[in-house]
Amino acid sequence: MTDVLTWTIGRRLELAKRAELLRKELGELELEVARLEAAEVVFGQWAEATDGGRRPSGIVSPEPEPEPEPEPEPEPVAVTVGPGAGGMRVVPDRVEGMGLQALTSEYRRITEIVAGADGPVMAKDVALALGRETTPAKIEPVRGQLRRLSDRGWLVRTASGRYRPC
Repeated sequence: MTDVLTWTIGRRLELAKRAELLRKELGELELEVARLEAAEVVFGQWAEATDGGRRPSGIVSPEPEPEPEPEPEPEPVAVTVGPGAGGMRVVPDRVEGMGLQALTSEYRRITEIVAGADGPVMAKDVALALGRETTPAKIEPVRGQLRRLSDRGWLVRTASGRYRPC
């Protein structure tokens, strides 16, 4: 009987040590995730400000380009104008009095899912509500959409990475 008690106590202490190591490792991983999220935000802001790196950021002045020769005027072409076309933002910055009709149907649906939840939601929860699989390949685009909505003032992102309505 004493052997079982000794083994139980020893096993409990062993597992407690392992749990403490795992907590420490989890804390380090969460810190790294937070750093990467901050880097994502900074890079996203830079990419948006420089049109994905195609325009100079102003940090280094570009070399002057030679003036091109004038080209003949092209024939008029019909152009479709909609969100995402011609440099329009898919998710506009939210301003006072702006309603959900300013968003595309998918972003409107995501905003409605978050608003209808009992509390802050994770990207996985929204992906499930949209009828998507819970694989990283299906959740990451939803996470990007949620982040875009929060960056533009439509949702609030909590410190734990969950989203709630404004």
